[in-house]
Amino acid sequence: MRRRSPSNPLVSQSPRRTQANSVQSRQSETPRPEKRTDTSRGSRISLAHKPSPALSLGASDVLKLTFQVVDKEDRKGVQPHQTFLRFYDEVSGEEGIQPVKVTPGGKAKFELNMARPPASLPPTTTDPLRVSLYLGSFVHPPVQYELFDLVVPPSQPPPQHPDEASFHVRPEIQHTFRPEQKLPPKVISAFFAALLAAPWVVLVGLWSHIRPQVPHLFSPNILPFIATLAAFEGLLVWYWVALRLGQVLLYGAILAVPTALTGKRALAALGERRLGKSSK
Repeated sequence: MRRRSPSNPLVSQSPRRTQANSVQSRQSETPRPEKRTDTSRGSRISLAHKPSPALSLGASDVLKLTFQVVDKEDRKGVQPHQTFLRFYDEVSGEEGIQPVKVTPGGKAKFELNMARPPASLPPTTTDPLRVSLYLGSFVHPPVQYELFDLVVPPSQPPPQHPDEASFHVRPEIQHTFRPEQKLPPKVISAFFAALLAAPWVVLVGLWSHIRPQVPHLFSPNILPFIATLAAFEGLLVWYWVALRLGQVLLYGAILAVPTALTGKRALAALGERRLGKSSK
């Protein structure tokens, strides 16, 4: 598998200039470890050793980086699928990724204008940024090159967002609970309990004097209807204990079918009995 590598990049530093420098490397050149400087403050950097000392930019300086990606064997320019410059602050851990556009011939150019720094530049301090070049392709192995260290002016702190205070740790909420309610004396509780039970005692006593007659309550035609009504009452108790509303509606719909059938049969039996057609 062929490998590709960028020819020695050319770095140009110029104050208040926007025009691009021409590419000084040729396709037939191989990477060389030495660094050379021309009269336009441009220097060819080595891919084997980072230049020293670190490059420094002022508030109005422009950094221009040009390079060409060539095949290592035939020295022809190739276009990577992905090309990135990484600016990394080793002290703070902040980093920024800047995509770089490469032509089909493998030529690329990047400009860093400190008067209008890109959004990809991480927050900076007095510590240098480590600048790295990343090349990625579907047909060639990815490569990484450490280019140089760059010192830029410290960035200004970002303005505080109006809602920033809402995202900080707030003081712990101290809940104040009212004291536990005191129970009334047992004598008073017993008196009101007896008062509530008194109507039921009177009702049972009166019922014993009336003695209602239900001779056909347990007949085969009426007992099933009474059983389904008792099942409905049990369903309501079950709902109060454990069931949910949806389950009660489902079970009630199922139980309504036999209740309607047995109720119709019980009413028919009572009607026949009143007309003297049945002695049951």
